[in-house]
Amino acid sequence: MSDSTRTLKVFQQGFNYSQDGRGNRLVLHLQGCNMHCPWCSNPEGMPTRGALMTEKEWLTESSCPKGAVRNGLLDRSLCENCADIPCTGLRQKGIRLSCKDYPVEELADRCARSAPMFFDGGGVTLTGGEISLQFDAVRELLILLGERGIHRAIETNGSHPHLGELIPLVDQWIMDIKHYDDETHRKWTGVSNRQVLENLAIVAARHRDVLLRIPLIPGFNSAPEDAEGFAKVLEPHIRGKMIPVELLSYHEFGKIKWAQCGKPYTMPPEKISPETVAHFERVLNGHGITCIHT
Repeated sequence: MSDSTRTLKVFQQGFNYSQDGRGNRLVLHLQGCNMHCPWCSNPEGMPTRGALMTEKEWLTESSCPKGAVRNGLLDRSLCENCADIPCTGLRQKGIRLSCKDYPVEELADRCARSAPMFFDGGGVTLTGGEISLQFDAVRELLILLGERGIHRAIETNGSHPHLGELIPLVDQWIMDIKHYDDETHRKWTGVSNRQVLENLAIVAARHRDVLLRIPLIPGFNSAPEDAEGFAKVLEPHIRGKMIPVELLSYHEFGKIKWAQCGKPYTMPPEKISPETVAHFERVLNGHGITCIHT
């Protein structure tokens, strides 16, 4: 039994089958991300303290006791210096904070009670945001889940310098490789990809169950020549190993959330064609890299 007082900020949780690890899984979305990808489907998960989200049809002047709502709009400049955010404590639907704090022990117990739902090799997946921003609490939760015999998966952007410390605590490792070029990666996400590629090498060498994901994004990494760029970066680490790559096509499912967070959605209305996906698969397969679909 842990006596820790650590907590985890969680902004979303629920069950999903096979898309966030094998089998039926309880997926915990942890608050905070060090990348700022403009295509993100969970923008509310970016701020470490949480994001204030609004529901337009319920947003009235009574939604904020400090007068930040006027003419159906939230003046977020007033929210920046609001320490107690009393709006989130009211019984109203107009404004809410994206996340809630949970004691690590409580989360572990909740996961254990969900065990009957973990069929087909399922378990718990920690995703984000980016899980490594709450590194110590995540490590503690993974330990507690292991003690309870629960299969543990993580989804990570791979950028934390000490990420390798989690390898013994994770049963399935899912990691994004967003771009092979450091300058492009930094320009679009705000973060270098050097640590990501270092962690790729470490995880590929030491972990027995790894899934790599490439989110195909228009204008960012989906040009025909990008397929060869990814292949050259990945091949030295995963050729001949049981490490598949999943290609994820860009979608606009999170667009409404950007508006709810008071942020502009800057991605153009483009799609990834089936021909583009097929081209990437041919190139990667040609380098001895297995592509899968979940």
